[in-house]
Amino acid sequence: MTGEPPASAPGALLIAGAPDLVTVPTRQGLEAVDIIRRAAGQASQACGVGPVLHDGSGSTLGFLVPPGTADAWDLPGSACTQTNGRGMRFGDASPTAGDTGWLLPPEAVEPVTDPEVLRAALGEAARLIEAADNCR
Repeated sequence: MTGEPPASAPGALLIAGAPDLVTVPTRQGLEAVDIIRRAAGQASQACGVGPVLHDGSGSTLGFLVPPGTADAWDLPGSACTQTNGRGMRFGDASPTAGDTGWLLPPEAVEPVTDPEVLRAALGEAARLIEAADNCR
């Protein structure tokens, strides 16, 4: 026994290394979460969404993605940063309202979101938002 939590333990991070974090505007992020979840529900091999953070101001969502994603991330309107494990605490109770905390906590979802799945969902979300805004 290595002293690390088993893979099935709540909050166990199932990737090697600290995840990177893709941040997007909240509206686009919420649409992307819905798009990914719908796709995962329709395809037996589809990857679901991983943990998602929200900020206290409600202006951004952050998706945990595999380490190394930040090296090649170039999607306009988003940012991807290396966390190097800074501030990453898994298995904690959900934060109180107004704090930065989990929209989708690690123990309730996939270990991380696949960057290609996220990129496609964010693109589709941007198109849906633009179409909805143009209908007004």
